[in-house]
Amino acid sequence: MKIGFIGLGHMGAPMALNLIKAGHALTVFDLSAEAMQMLADAGATRAATPKAAATGAEWVVTMLPAAAHVRTVLSAEDGVLAGIAKGVTIIDSSTIDPASAREFGKLAAANGNAFVDAPVSGGTGGAAAGTLTFMVGGSAALYESVKPVLSGMGKNIVHCGETGTGQVAKICNNLVLGVTMAGVAEAMALGEALGIDSKVLGGIMNTSTGRCWSSDTYNPFPGVIETAPSSRGYTGGFGTDLMLKDMGLATDAAKSVRQPAYMGALAQQLYQAMSSRGDGKLDFSAIIKLYRGEKG
Repeated sequence: MKIGFIGLGHMGAPMALNLIKAGHALTVFDLSAEAMQMLADAGATRAATPKAAATGAEWVVTMLPAAAHVRTVLSAEDGVLAGIAKGVTIIDSSTIDPASAREFGKLAAANGNAFVDAPVSGGTGGAAAGTLTFMVGGSAALYESVKPVLSGMGKNIVHCGETGTGQVAKICNNLVLGVTMAGVAEAMALGEALGIDSKVLGGIMNTSTGRCWSSDTYNPFPGVIETAPSSRGYTGGFGTDLMLKDMGLATDAAKSVRQPAYMGALAQQLYQAMSSRGDGKLDFSAIIKLYRGEKG
């Protein structure tokens, strides 16, 4: 298939590479010349604008940092909607608020195009391995139509409901992730202060009722999980600023429906503290630094 792919960051680049590996013809756009060159070296065609990336495409995929970027890429003078053919579906895998996803669905529909929100879970490792989970918001027919594209990048493709519900699933999932990471960091730091070996404590937690992804796969204490970002100086992975953004999406969505988010609000403040002291680029598991009294 001919696919226009816009957004070649830590997640978008490996996703686009997997589409090329699956045999699709990609035309790509990103503000980073280095990212564009990497995809060109893999066989993609570089586009000068989002409009150019969408021109002639049978599908358009966007993977961008925030709703403001998606809005610009779609509706700018040199944006996707200016170049896309009628009837072509837009798949947005960015993590944004549900209300914006529904707004973009209406913008696309007014231009004669379908829009699917399909945020992902699985991190950079899942993006590289092609094992991402896609949470798809759109009609049942649209869901079936996009599965062949998404299967080139992910393993689990789940229909969540109508437009916007993919984003609902994503922000609820990341709300749990942000809160559990803070909880694991608190427990691991407490264990260290009380004198237990951190690997022993981590092993016990991972075979007991405290077990969760933040503990058994992404443990924030250095050396407990050798493949976790904590064991490589909190580099790579999912940045603290990105988690802060997602916690903000969750708490803002909660306010919009007058739903309490007690734990989410507290966790958001912890990640805000990390970001404010200059640790926003570190993996979000670096939140344990707050508990261990480490300077930013």
